Amino acid sequence: MAIALTIAGSDSGGGAGIQADLKTFGAFGVYGTCAITAVTAQNTTGVTAWSAVEADLVEAQIEAVAGDFAVGAVKTGMLATSAIVEAVAATVAALELPNLVVDPVMVAKGGHRLLDDDAVHSLRSELLPRAMIVTPNIPEAEVLIGGSIRTVEEMRAAARRIRGLGPTVVIVKGGHFDGDSSIDVVCAAEEEFELTGPRIRTRHTHGTGCTFSAAIAAGLALGRPVADAVRDARAYVAGAIEHAPGYGAGHGPLNHFWRLAVLPVKNARARRR
Repeated sequence: MAIALTIAGSDSGGGAGIQADLKTFGAFGVYGTCAITAVTAQNTTGVTAWSAVEADLVEAQIEAVAGDFAVGAVKTGMLATSAIVEAVAATVAALELPNLVVDPVMVAKGGHRLLDDDAVHSLRSELLPRAMIVTPNIPEAEVLIGGSIRTVEEMRAAARRIRGLGPTVVIVKGGHFDGDSSIDVVCAAEEEFELTGPRIRTRHTHGTGCTFSAAIAAGLALGRPVADAVRDARAYVAGAIEHAPGYGAGHGPLNHFWRLAVLPVKNARARRR
């Protein structure tokens, strides 16, 4: 069984962060390990409080996992502070952990800030240069480039600028735009392409960014090419949104195990024909 490591914050509501990542790894048949960077008090309506873990303890968690497991891919989510960002970057480099996917989590769905201002600089200078893939949404990409993004062409330009910071591949996600289609822009040295699909009109989107990046990491841990891992991750997230359980009064969680629930039903129907 392939093994992946998530380095992220804990979501008490179970819809994002460590909880979403481990569910996603499991849904892909990947064994999930973790290093917790922060503990949050949150549900579908928002974050009410959070506290960062000491950077030394985050580093120790990563070292403990890497010292005993053959990690095939790593993803980062909420890193909270500059000290944690720097510790994660240094530890990933020292341990030569492969296939780093960086989800530059900055703000929760409800608007609560999850990354200190000082940490943004560390993210740019220390972590992004070590990343294979970076997956910012529109607001995160705007922070990383220090400018606004209003069109798909500006998404492409932003992706190129972010790739100039060092990552191999940049995916600027267009979920914050309006319109009937949802467009993500993928920028790599050898090609640029768009991932397009119908926009799903729903409030149940909590943890989509965490889930997307975790799904990519799972695909990489399984040895899939980058383009295949990215496309499958997007299809997986779309299905998880479509089959969301409908929990909570705010931005509800996804159904991370929708394939396990849907495929047996389809197979049963096929057998009855």
